[in-house]
Amino acid sequence: MPRILVVAPNWIGDALMAQPLLARLREKLGRVRIDLLAPPWVAPVLRRAPEVDEVIEAPFGHGALELRRRWRLGRSLRARTYDQAIVLPNSWKSALVPFFADIPIRSGYVGESRYGLLNLLYAKEKDRFPMALHYARLSETPGTDPAEPLPQPRLRVDAGAARATAQRFGLAGRYAVFCPGAEYGPAKRWPYFKELSERVAVEIAVLGTDAEKESCAGIRAKNLAGKTTLDEAIELIAGAQFVVTNDSGLMHVAAALGTPQVALFGSSSPEHTPPLAANARAVWLRLECSPCFARECPLGHFRCMKELTAERVLRETEKLFQ
Repeated sequence: MPRILVVAPNWIGDALMAQPLLARLREKLGRVRIDLLAPPWVAPVLRRAPEVDEVIEAPFGHGALELRRRWRLGRSLRARTYDQAIVLPNSWKSALVPFFADIPIRSGYVGESRYGLLNLLYAKEKDRFPMALHYARLSETPGTDPAEPLPQPRLRVDAGAARATAQRFGLAGRYAVFCPGAEYGPAKRWPYFKELSERVAVEIAVLGTDAEKESCAGIRAKNLAGKTTLDEAIELIAGAQFVVTNDSGLMHVAAALGTPQVALFGSSSPEHTPPLAANARAVWLRLECSPCFARECPLGHFRCMKELTAERVLRETEKLFQ
């Protein structure tokens, strides 16, 4: 049985955009073992992916080289005798562990000139989006596109566990989830969640990290920012009636769970990183300056989000159930 180690991306959303690659590998290879090497902050999501046999947590700080620790981890993985490694991040350091593990086939995009570290190289793409297709190309030989449509991301959640988590946080009946944060930067954060919360009939739970508490302040809701684990956030999203979210990791989580959602885009684009679900509505004004992919509005006006009104988003939530 083939054994494959996949080095996962460092962002939750990107990790879910890579799930169609994992599904395609299983389709093509049949009986195959797929293990993922992932950062601790991404691992809880990937453990819920049905294509994954095991998630190995990478004990490295964000952006840190930590060469000796990578060497030790690579040597410890030699005994697993992987047949192939697929490296999804583009960084030079992300290819070190498979190299140190003596995995015979080490594939990925050229990225930061990774000649030698990788020995099955894929050319840099002029436009590497949509991200799901970008990753899925690594399931084929270099220069070959995968058959479309690609499988959609999906995550496993026990319905009983989701209900218990909602009750533990005081959410007894129907509720919506708002996700006002976006770790990438303020240019992705819609400014009118407070106004929308005052017009939504059901109870609202606000989710986010401890660092996103400021983005969640003032919203008429049960503010759970910084109070849940990622697993608990996943279960709360699974039990929600609907979700309103910026372009963020939790947007992709909601899509993979099949929870109806309205996804708000400004500096980024749903043509590049869409929520991959039939019941997701992506809202984007398509201004002439968008997408810029900047962390902050480079022109200072932030029109791409400021001109997206609470009234417009409210109408989109109503269309979810028409």
